Amino acid sequence: MSLSRRGLLAAGGAVGALAATSATPAAAHTGRGRVRTGFERLAADGYALLAGERVGVVTNPTGITRDVRHIVDVMHADDRVNLVAVFGPEHGFRGTAQAGGSEGRYDDPATGLPVYDTYLKSGRPLADIFTASGVDTVVFDIQDAGARFYTYIWTLFDCMQAAELAGKRFVVLDRPNPVTGRAALGPVLDKAFATFVGREPIAQAHGMTVAELALLFNAEFLTRPVALETVTMTGWRRSDFYDETGLPWVPPSPNMPTPDTALVYSGTCLFEGTNLSEGRGTTRPFELLGAEGVDRRWAEAVNATDLPGVRFREAYFAPTFSKFQGRTIGGVQLLVHDRESFDPVRTGIALLVTAKRSWSGFAWRADNWIDKLTGSTKVRTLIDAGADTDEVVGAWRDELAAFRAVRRRYLRY
Repeated sequence: MSLSRRGLLAAGGAVGALAATSATPAAAHTGRGRVRTGFERLAADGYALLAGERVGVVTNPTGITRDVRHIVDVMHADDRVNLVAVFGPEHGFRGTAQAGGSEGRYDDPATGLPVYDTYLKSGRPLADIFTASGVDTVVFDIQDAGARFYTYIWTLFDCMQAAELAGKRFVVLDRPNPVTGRAALGPVLDKAFATFVGREPIAQAHGMTVAELALLFNAEFLTRPVALETVTMTGWRRSDFYDETGLPWVPPSPNMPTPDTALVYSGTCLFEGTNLSEGRGTTRPFELLGAEGVDRRWAEAVNATDLPGVRFREAYFAPTFSKFQGRTIGGVQLLVHDRESFDPVRTGIALLVTAKRSWSGFAWRADNWIDKLTGSTKVRTLIDAGADTDEVVGAWRDELAAFRAVRRRYLRY
Protein backbone atom coordinates (compact mmCIF):
# COMPACT_ATOMS: atom_id res chain seq x y z
CA MET A 1 0.00 0.00 0.00
CA SER A 2 1.59 3.27 -1.04
CA LEU A 3 0.81 6.89 -0.42
CA SER A 4 -1.33 8.22 -3.25
CA ARG A 5 -0.05 11.00 -5.48
CA ARG A 6 -2.17 13.53 -3.63
CA GLY A 7 -1.58 12.05 -0.17
CA LEU A 8 1.11 14.41 1.08
CA LEU A 9 -0.78 17.47 -0.13
CA ALA A 10 -4.10 16.37 1.37
CA ALA A 11 -2.59 15.26 4.65
CA GLY A 12 -1.01 18.66 5.17
CA GLY A 13 -3.49 20.98 3.50
CA ALA A 14 -6.77 19.49 4.63
CA VAL A 15 -6.35 20.29 8.29
CA GLY A 16 -8.19 23.40 9.46
CA ALA A 17 -6.76 26.15 11.59
CA LEU A 18 -8.08 24.72 14.83
CA ALA A 19 -6.73 21.26 14.05
CA ALA A 20 -3.31 22.61 13.24
CA THR A 21 -2.77 23.67 16.83
CA SER A 22 -2.62 20.01 17.90
CA ALA A 23 -1.30 18.33 14.78
CA THR A 24 1.78 17.21 16.72
CA PRO A 25 1.35 14.06 18.85
CA ALA A 26 -0.14 15.07 22.16
CA ALA A 27 2.77 16.55 24.06
CA ALA A 28 0.31 19.15 25.30
CA HIS A 29 -1.80 16.55 27.11
CA THR A 30 -3.63 18.28 29.94
CA GLY A 31 -4.08 15.27 32.19
CA ARG A 32 -6.34 12.27 32.33
CA GLY A 33 -10.03 12.95 32.67
CA ARG A 34 -9.95 16.29 30.88
CA VAL A 35 -10.28 15.56 27.19
CA ARG A 36 -11.85 18.35 25.17
CA THR A 37 -13.70 17.08 22.10
CA GLY A 38 -13.64 18.70 18.71
CA PHE A 39 -17.06 20.19 19.39
CA GLU A 40 -15.91 21.73 22.67
CA ARG A 41 -13.03 23.42 20.86
CA LEU A 42 -15.29 24.58 18.03
CA ALA A 43 -17.75 26.13 20.50
CA ALA A 44 -14.97 27.71 22.59
CA ASP A 45 -13.77 29.46 19.44
CA GLY A 46 -17.21 30.97 18.91
CA TYR A 47 -17.94 28.67 15.95
CA ALA A 48 -15.60 30.80 13.84
CA LEU A 49 -15.01 27.87 11.50
CA LEU A 50 -18.71 27.94 10.56
CA ALA A 51 -19.18 31.70 10.31
CA GLY A 52 -21.40 32.80 7.44
CA GLU A 53 -22.23 29.22 6.46
CA ARG A 54 -25.51 27.32 6.29
CA VAL A 55 -24.65 24.24 8.35
CA GLY A 56 -25.88 20.66 8.40
CA VAL A 57 -24.76 18.10 10.98
CA VAL A 58 -24.30 14.35 10.56
CA THR A 59 -24.77 13.01 14.07
CA ASN A 60 -26.62 10.68 16.43
CA PRO A 61 -27.20 10.48 20.21
CA THR A 62 -23.42 10.43 20.86
CA GLY A 63 -23.04 14.01 19.62
CA ILE A 64 -23.20 15.49 23.11
CA THR A 65 -21.45 18.03 25.28
CA ARG A 66 -19.73 17.27 28.57
CA ASP A 67 -22.97 18.17 30.39
CA VAL A 68 -24.90 15.75 28.10
CA ARG A 69 -26.71 18.31 25.98
CA HIS A 70 -26.96 17.36 22.34
CA ILE A 71 -24.82 19.49 20.04
CA VAL A 72 -27.77 20.04 17.68
CA ASP A 73 -29.83 21.50 20.51
CA VAL A 74 -26.86 23.64 21.60
CA MET A 75 -26.08 24.99 18.14
CA HIS A 76 -29.73 25.54 17.26
CA ALA A 77 -30.07 27.81 20.30
CA ASP A 78 -26.92 29.80 19.44
CA ASP A 79 -27.24 32.79 17.10
CA ARG A 80 -23.61 32.39 16.03
CA VAL A 81 -24.48 29.21 14.08
CA ASN A 82 -26.87 29.00 11.14
CA LEU A 83 -27.89 25.37 11.59
CA VAL A 84 -30.38 24.40 8.89
CA ALA A 85 -30.36 20.58 8.68
CA VAL A 86 -29.51 17.31 10.44
CA PHE A 87 -28.45 14.05 8.78
CA GLY A 88 -29.07 10.76 10.58
CA PRO A 89 -27.01 7.53 10.13
CA GLU A 90 -27.93 3.92 10.90
CA HIS A 91 -30.11 3.83 14.07
CA GLY A 92 -31.15 7.43 13.38
CA PHE A 93 -30.35 10.91 14.64
CA ARG A 94 -32.15 10.40 17.95
CA GLY A 95 -31.24 6.68 18.08
CA THR A 96 -34.66 5.03 17.93
CA ALA A 97 -33.89 2.33 15.34
CA GLN A 98 -32.33 -1.11 15.86
CA ALA A 99 -29.47 -2.59 13.81
CA GLY A 100 -30.13 -2.34 10.08
CA GLY A 101 -32.68 0.45 10.53
CA SER A 102 -32.96 4.23 10.47
CA GLU A 103 -35.50 6.94 11.20
CA GLY A 104 -36.32 8.19 7.71
CA ARG A 105 -37.08 11.81 6.81
CA TYR A 106 -38.88 13.92 9.45
CA ASP A 107 -38.79 17.25 11.26
CA ASP A 108 -37.13 17.09 14.66
CA PRO A 109 -39.76 17.87 17.34
CA ALA A 110 -37.22 19.56 19.65
CA THR A 111 -35.77 22.02 17.13
CA GLY A 112 -38.04 21.94 14.11
CA LEU A 113 -35.02 21.19 11.93
CA PRO A 114 -35.42 18.88 8.94
CA VAL A 115 -33.76 15.51 9.52
CA TYR A 116 -32.56 13.63 6.44
CA ASP A 117 -31.77 9.91 6.36
CA THR A 118 -28.26 8.98 5.11
CA TYR A 119 -28.41 5.25 5.91
CA LEU A 120 -27.42 3.10 2.91
CA LYS A 121 -27.22 6.20 0.72
CA SER A 122 -24.04 7.20 -1.06
CA GLY A 123 -22.71 8.85 -4.20
CA ARG A 124 -25.02 11.05 -6.24
CA PRO A 125 -28.24 10.22 -4.31
CA LEU A 126 -26.60 11.35 -1.06
CA ALA A 127 -25.08 14.39 -2.80
CA ASP A 128 -28.59 15.32 -3.97
CA ILE A 129 -29.78 15.20 -0.34
CA PHE A 130 -27.02 17.61 0.66
CA THR A 131 -27.97 19.90 -2.22
CA ALA A 132 -31.69 19.77 -1.40
CA SER A 133 -30.97 20.60 2.26
CA GLY A 134 -29.43 23.93 1.27
CA VAL A 135 -26.30 23.53 3.40
CA ASP A 136 -22.91 25.03 2.57
CA THR A 137 -20.96 23.00 5.14
CA VAL A 138 -21.53 19.45 6.39
CA VAL A 139 -20.29 18.77 9.95
CA PHE A 140 -19.68 15.22 11.20
CA ASP A 141 -19.75 14.40 14.94
CA ILE A 142 -20.36 10.76 15.89
CA GLN A 143 -18.65 8.54 18.46
CA ASP A 144 -16.94 5.56 16.78
CA ALA A 145 -16.23 2.13 18.32
CA GLY A 146 -12.83 1.49 16.71
CA ALA A 147 -13.74 -1.40 14.37
CA ARG A 148 -13.76 -1.45 10.57
CA PHE A 149 -17.22 -2.99 10.44
CA TYR A 150 -18.85 -0.34 12.65
CA THR A 151 -20.86 1.52 10.02
CA TYR A 152 -20.45 5.12 11.19
CA ILE A 153 -16.97 5.43 9.72
CA TRP A 154 -18.40 4.45 6.32
CA THR A 155 -21.18 6.99 6.80
CA LEU A 156 -18.27 9.41 7.24
CA PHE A 157 -16.66 8.15 4.02
CA ASP A 158 -19.90 8.26 2.02
CA CYS A 159 -20.76 11.74 3.29
CA MET A 160 -17.30 13.04 2.42
CA GLN A 161 -17.62 11.66 -1.09
CA ALA A 162 -21.14 13.06 -1.48
CA ALA A 163 -20.14 16.46 -0.10
CA GLU A 164 -17.43 16.71 -2.75
CA LEU A 165 -19.94 15.82 -5.48
CA ALA A 166 -22.32 18.48 -4.15
CA GLY A 167 -19.57 21.11 -3.77
CA LYS A 168 -19.87 21.35 0.03
CA ARG A 169 -17.25 21.89 2.72
CA PHE A 170 -16.78 19.06 5.20
CA VAL A 171 -15.80 19.50 8.85
CA VAL A 172 -15.04 16.58 11.20
CA LEU A 173 -15.27 17.14 14.96
CA ASP A 174 -13.07 14.58 16.67
CA ARG A 175 -13.88 12.23 19.55
CA PRO A 176 -11.76 9.52 21.22
CA ASN A 177 -11.25 6.04 19.90
CA PRO A 178 -12.78 4.32 22.96
CA VAL A 179 -10.38 1.36 22.89
CA THR A 180 -7.25 3.53 22.51
CA GLY A 181 -5.37 4.44 19.35
CA ARG A 182 -2.23 2.48 20.18
CA ALA A 183 -2.18 0.04 17.29
CA ALA A 184 -3.97 -1.27 14.23
CA LEU A 185 -4.88 -4.96 14.51
CA GLY A 186 -6.29 -7.68 12.31
CA PRO A 187 -6.74 -8.32 8.61
CA VAL A 188 -6.96 -5.52 6.05
CA LEU A 189 -9.98 -5.43 3.74
CA ASP A 190 -9.60 -6.77 0.20
CA LYS A 191 -11.54 -4.34 -2.03
CA ALA A 192 -13.25 -7.28 -3.71
CA PHE A 193 -15.19 -7.67 -0.43
CA ALA A 194 -16.18 -4.02 -0.03
CA THR A 195 -19.60 -3.41 1.57
CA PHE A 196 -21.10 -0.94 4.05
CA VAL A 197 -19.21 -2.83 6.81
CA GLY A 198 -15.95 -2.06 5.02
CA ARG A 199 -15.61 0.21 2.01
CA GLU A 200 -11.82 0.54 1.83
CA PRO A 201 -8.64 -1.38 2.84
CA ILE A 202 -8.14 -0.56 6.50
CA ALA A 203 -7.43 -2.93 9.39
CA GLN A 204 -10.20 -4.66 11.32
CA ALA A 205 -9.29 -2.64 14.44
CA HIS A 206 -7.98 0.57 12.88
CA GLY A 207 -6.59 2.31 15.97
CA MET A 208 -7.56 5.79 14.70
CA THR A 209 -9.97 8.58 15.56
CA VAL A 210 -12.63 9.71 13.12
CA ALA A 211 -10.67 12.86 12.24
CA GLU A 212 -7.59 10.78 11.48
CA LEU A 213 -9.68 8.42 9.38
CA ALA A 214 -11.14 11.39 7.50
CA LEU A 215 -7.63 12.57 6.61
CA LEU A 216 -6.68 9.07 5.46
CA PHE A 217 -9.87 8.65 3.44
CA ASN A 218 -9.41 12.01 1.75
CA ALA A 219 -5.81 11.39 0.75
CA GLU A 220 -5.87 7.67 -0.03
CA PHE A 221 -9.33 6.59 -1.11
CA LEU A 222 -11.51 9.40 -2.46
CA THR A 223 -11.24 9.85 -6.21
CA ARG A 224 -11.53 13.59 -5.69
CA PRO A 225 -10.74 14.91 -2.20
CA VAL A 226 -13.38 16.98 -0.44
CA ALA A 227 -12.68 20.42 1.04
CA LEU A 228 -11.92 18.95 4.46
CA GLU A 229 -11.21 20.55 7.81
CA THR A 230 -10.80 18.71 11.11
CA VAL A 231 -11.11 19.96 14.67
CA THR A 232 -8.99 17.73 16.87
CA MET A 233 -9.25 17.08 20.59
CA THR A 234 -6.96 18.27 23.31
CA GLY A 235 -5.99 16.15 26.29
CA TRP A 236 -6.35 12.77 24.58
CA ARG A 237 -3.45 10.31 24.45
CA ARG A 238 -3.31 7.31 22.18
CA SER A 239 -3.05 5.07 25.25
CA ASP A 240 -6.28 6.39 26.81
CA PHE A 241 -9.26 4.09 27.22
CA TYR A 242 -12.63 5.81 27.25
CA ASP A 243 -13.05 5.81 31.02
CA GLU A 244 -9.85 7.85 31.28
CA THR A 245 -11.22 10.72 29.18
CA GLY A 246 -13.71 12.14 31.69
CA LEU A 247 -16.34 12.20 28.94
CA PRO A 248 -19.83 10.74 29.39
CA TRP A 249 -20.55 7.55 27.45
CA VAL A 250 -23.68 7.37 25.32
CA PRO A 251 -24.28 4.03 23.54
CA PRO A 252 -23.38 4.72 19.89
CA SER A 253 -25.86 2.01 18.90
CA PRO A 254 -28.36 -0.14 20.81
CA ASN A 255 -25.96 -3.08 21.13
CA MET A 256 -22.94 -1.02 22.22
CA PRO A 257 -24.10 -0.23 25.76
CA THR A 258 -20.73 0.33 27.46
CA PRO A 259 -17.06 0.96 26.66
CA ASP A 260 -16.51 -2.67 27.74
CA THR A 261 -18.59 -3.71 24.73
CA ALA A 262 -16.38 -1.66 22.43
CA LEU A 263 -13.28 -3.27 23.96
CA VAL A 264 -14.22 -6.74 22.69
CA TYR A 265 -16.33 -5.78 19.66
CA SER A 266 -13.62 -5.77 16.98
CA GLY A 267 -13.06 -9.47 17.71
CA THR A 268 -16.36 -10.94 18.82
CA CYS A 269 -18.48 -9.22 16.18
CA LEU A 270 -17.08 -11.95 13.91
CA PHE A 271 -19.70 -14.24 15.42
CA GLU A 272 -22.28 -12.37 13.35
CA GLY A 273 -20.84 -14.46 10.52
CA THR A 274 -21.66 -17.76 12.28
CA ASN A 275 -24.71 -19.63 13.51
CA LEU A 276 -23.81 -18.75 17.12
CA SER A 277 -25.35 -15.84 18.98
CA GLU A 278 -23.10 -12.81 19.38
CA GLY A 279 -25.08 -11.84 22.48
CA ARG A 280 -27.62 -9.52 20.89
CA GLY A 281 -30.73 -9.53 23.03
CA THR A 282 -28.74 -9.84 26.28
CA THR A 283 -27.37 -7.28 28.70
CA ARG A 284 -23.82 -8.16 27.53
CA PRO A 285 -23.84 -8.15 23.72
CA PHE A 286 -20.53 -9.27 22.19
CA GLU A 287 -19.33 -10.38 25.64
CA LEU A 288 -21.72 -13.36 25.70
CA LEU A 289 -21.50 -15.87 22.85
CA GLY A 290 -23.30 -19.17 22.43
CA ALA A 291 -25.73 -21.55 20.78
CA GLU A 292 -27.97 -24.53 21.55
CA GLY A 293 -25.83 -27.56 22.26
CA VAL A 294 -22.72 -25.65 23.37
CA ASP A 295 -21.47 -26.71 26.81
CA ARG A 296 -18.50 -26.28 29.15
CA ARG A 297 -16.05 -27.74 26.60
CA TRP A 298 -15.86 -24.46 24.69
CA ALA A 299 -14.84 -22.42 27.75
CA GLU A 300 -12.30 -25.10 28.66
CA ALA A 301 -10.84 -25.11 25.14
CA VAL A 302 -10.46 -21.37 24.80
CA ASN A 303 -9.07 -20.95 28.32
CA ALA A 304 -6.45 -23.56 27.41
CA THR A 305 -5.11 -21.21 24.70
CA ASP A 306 -3.95 -18.86 27.48
CA LEU A 307 -4.88 -15.67 25.65
CA PRO A 308 -3.41 -12.53 27.25
CA GLY A 309 -5.65 -10.32 29.36
CA VAL A 310 -8.86 -12.35 29.21
CA ARG A 311 -10.55 -15.39 30.75
CA PHE A 312 -13.74 -17.17 29.78
CA ARG A 313 -16.48 -18.61 31.90
CA GLU A 314 -19.07 -21.20 30.97
CA ALA A 315 -22.30 -19.23 30.52
CA TYR A 316 -25.99 -19.89 29.85
CA PHE A 317 -28.41 -17.22 28.66
CA ALA A 318 -31.66 -16.63 26.75
CA PRO A 319 -31.55 -13.76 24.20
CA THR A 320 -34.68 -11.60 24.13
CA PHE A 321 -34.30 -10.99 20.38
CA SER A 322 -32.09 -11.93 17.43
CA LYS A 323 -30.58 -15.46 17.23
CA PHE A 324 -32.15 -18.02 19.60
CA GLN A 325 -34.75 -15.54 20.83
CA GLY A 326 -36.37 -16.78 24.03
CA ARG A 327 -34.33 -20.03 24.12
CA THR A 328 -31.74 -20.89 26.72
CA ILE A 329 -28.37 -21.53 25.12
CA GLY A 330 -24.86 -22.35 26.29
CA GLY A 331 -21.60 -20.61 25.56
CA VAL A 332 -18.99 -18.36 27.08
CA GLN A 333 -18.67 -14.95 28.65
CA LEU A 334 -15.47 -12.95 28.06
CA LEU A 335 -13.98 -11.37 31.19
CA VAL A 336 -11.14 -8.98 30.34
CA HIS A 337 -8.86 -8.63 33.37
CA ASP A 338 -5.94 -6.80 31.73
CA ARG A 339 -7.06 -4.53 28.93
CA GLU A 340 -3.49 -3.35 28.25
CA SER A 341 -2.45 -6.81 27.05
CA PHE A 342 -5.83 -7.89 25.65
CA ASP A 343 -5.90 -8.34 21.85
CA PRO A 344 -9.54 -8.36 20.70
CA VAL A 345 -8.93 -9.59 17.15
CA ARG A 346 -6.66 -12.48 18.16
CA THR A 347 -9.21 -13.34 20.84
CA GLY A 348 -12.02 -13.38 18.28
CA ILE A 349 -10.05 -15.74 16.05
CA ALA A 350 -9.23 -18.05 18.97
CA LEU A 351 -12.91 -18.17 19.88
CA LEU A 352 -13.84 -19.13 16.31
CA VAL A 353 -11.14 -21.82 16.14
CA THR A 354 -12.11 -23.38 19.48
CA ALA A 355 -15.86 -23.10 18.81
CA LYS A 356 -15.46 -25.07 15.59
CA ARG A 357 -13.31 -27.69 17.28
CA SER A 358 -15.41 -28.13 20.42
CA TRP A 359 -18.96 -27.95 19.03
CA SER A 360 -20.06 -30.18 16.15
CA GLY A 361 -22.90 -27.81 15.24
CA PHE A 362 -20.63 -24.91 14.30
CA ALA A 363 -21.37 -23.37 10.90
CA TRP A 364 -20.68 -20.18 9.00
CA ARG A 365 -23.64 -18.10 7.90
CA ALA A 366 -24.83 -19.37 4.53
CA ASP A 367 -24.05 -16.05 2.81
CA ASN A 368 -20.42 -16.15 4.04
CA TRP A 369 -20.93 -12.89 5.91
CA ILE A 370 -17.72 -13.71 7.77
CA ASP A 371 -15.82 -12.83 4.58
CA LYS A 372 -17.36 -9.34 4.58
CA LEU A 373 -16.48 -8.87 8.26
CA THR A 374 -12.90 -10.07 7.96
CA GLY A 375 -12.40 -8.56 4.51
CA SER A 376 -11.48 -11.70 2.55
CA THR A 377 -11.92 -15.48 2.43
CA LYS A 378 -8.72 -16.10 4.41
CA VAL A 379 -10.11 -16.47 7.92
CA ARG A 380 -12.95 -18.75 6.90
CA THR A 381 -10.90 -21.01 4.64
CA LEU A 382 -7.97 -21.28 7.04
CA ILE A 383 -10.21 -22.23 9.97
CA ASP A 384 -12.07 -24.73 7.80
CA ALA A 385 -8.71 -26.23 6.83
CA GLY A 386 -7.85 -26.79 10.51
CA ALA A 387 -5.47 -23.85 11.04
CA ASP A 388 -4.80 -22.79 14.60
CA THR A 389 -4.96 -19.24 15.92
CA ASP A 390 -1.30 -18.46 15.23
CA GLU A 391 -1.61 -19.57 11.60
CA VAL A 392 -4.71 -17.46 11.00
CA VAL A 393 -3.24 -14.35 12.66
CA GLY A 394 0.02 -14.83 10.75
CA ALA A 395 -1.83 -14.77 7.43
CA TRP A 396 -2.39 -11.01 7.59
CA ARG A 397 1.04 -9.99 8.90
CA ASP A 398 2.29 -8.34 5.69
CA GLU A 399 -0.92 -6.52 4.79
CA LEU A 400 -1.24 -5.20 8.34
CA ALA A 401 2.36 -3.91 8.31
CA ALA A 402 1.63 -2.07 5.03
CA PHE A 403 -1.53 -0.50 6.47
CA ARG A 404 0.28 0.56 9.65
CA ALA A 405 2.86 2.40 7.53
CA VAL A 406 0.13 4.35 5.71
CA ARG A 407 -1.86 4.93 8.91
CA ARG A 408 1.13 6.52 10.60
CA ARG A 409 1.06 9.50 8.21
CA TYR A 410 -2.40 10.56 9.39
CA LEU A 411 -2.07 10.26 13.17
CA ARG A 412 -2.63 13.56 14.94
CA TYR A 413 -2.03 12.64 18.59
